[in-house]
Amino acid sequence: MMSLSVLVIFVVTMMLGLPIAVSMGLSAGVVIWLADMPLSVLAQRTINALDSVPLLAVPMFIFAAALFSASGITRHLFAVIQMLVGRIRGGMGHVTVLANLIFSGISGAALADIGALGGTQIKQMRDRGYSDEFATGITMAAATIGPIFPPSIPLIIFAAAAEVSAVKLLLAGAVPAIVLAIFLMAQVSVMARRQNLPADTTPFDWGAFGKCFIVALPALIAPVILVGGLVSGWFGPTEVAGVTVVYGLLLGSLVYRELTWAGVVEAARETVRSTASVLFIVGSAALFAWVLTIDQVPMKASEFLLGMSQSPYVLLLLVNVLLLVVGMVMESIAAILILAPILTPALMEAGVDPVQLGVVVVLNLMIGLLTPPVGMSLYMVSSISRLPLQRVVAGAIPFLVPLVLALGVVTFVPAVSTWLPNLIMK
Repeated sequence: MMSLSVLVIFVVTMMLGLPIAVSMGLSAGVVIWLADMPLSVLAQRTINALDSVPLLAVPMFIFAAALFSASGITRHLFAVIQMLVGRIRGGMGHVTVLANLIFSGISGAALADIGALGGTQIKQMRDRGYSDEFATGITMAAATIGPIFPPSIPLIIFAAAAEVSAVKLLLAGAVPAIVLAIFLMAQVSVMARRQNLPADTTPFDWGAFGKCFIVALPALIAPVILVGGLVSGWFGPTEVAGVTVVYGLLLGSLVYRELTWAGVVEAARETVRSTASVLFIVGSAALFAWVLTIDQVPMKASEFLLGMSQSPYVLLLLVNVLLLVVGMVMESIAAILILAPILTPALMEAGVDPVQLGVVVVLNLMIGLLTPPVGMSLYMVSSISRLPLQRVVAGAIPFLVPLVLALGVVTFVPAVSTWLPNLIMK
């Protein structure tokens, strides 16, 4: 009864237009009050959810991404990749994918990648004659790599919610991210032939490329250092976030010398704004999930799913359908915090590796960033490109094909996500 009440109040408040974090917290609070529980539970459950060492990585990754953007590091990354593959037809699409793959080893979030790279990517493609729909579509699609490749903020949050090893889960995202990048580049190649997309006609100059590569080298090796430290065990998920911040400060101030005190202050302000939003959702979602838990919803959901099928592939397919729908109407972090404790026990009992499940869940919800009505990437790119939302949605549609294909590979080939963590952490 409690779970039904909290869901009804949550849906009603969402329909009234309240923010999702407010809807979750308010619905849980009303149900706790109606059940004559002490209201101190509200503070206790919220504080317990936020009192998490892995969650310390969230504000630091947000700060690191803002520092790298303010330091001009993203511009140097973009320049060297452009010289390398820009001459291929549709080359700016390939540049966008590869730049996001490299930058994802620093930021850990899709919206951070769009904020750091999106404006430059869209402008460069517009200047070279690419359509606005193609430019915005590939910008949004490539940004989904960030939350999959380590370090990843959504994977860290899933690890905390599902009580899975954060290090194993971060490592599990590396190969799927590369698979996703390959599928996106294949889609760019197909669209380049069909739409006769332009290619960079500037002759390749080894000398100019060498100079550009040397300038960009400190930025290029940042993901290698960070992921290498994670793999070797030198850093945990939280420590690697701190190292990323220090590395960004050193590069921006001592190597590139473009990071000013005003830039650091603005990066800190952006971090506070973004972190407050994320942690507000985390606290509210934890309260919401706790109400469902005491009403035994996870146990009932497990019994229901296992009653439908014992096949891990059938259950994963059902979860994919559920999450693709949820991703259209719910913010990804809130969805992870609510659904991870419910889905994980049932699928583990059916034989699904929780590490694979974490990657499947996160990739599903990242696809939701490109689907209305709650796709945050759509609104962010619409603002950056100054295009109406309808045209941005039209640009996203062709790139849903490689995203769904990559999701299928991760779902039905478990080794894609489990091979690397099992190899390194025997």
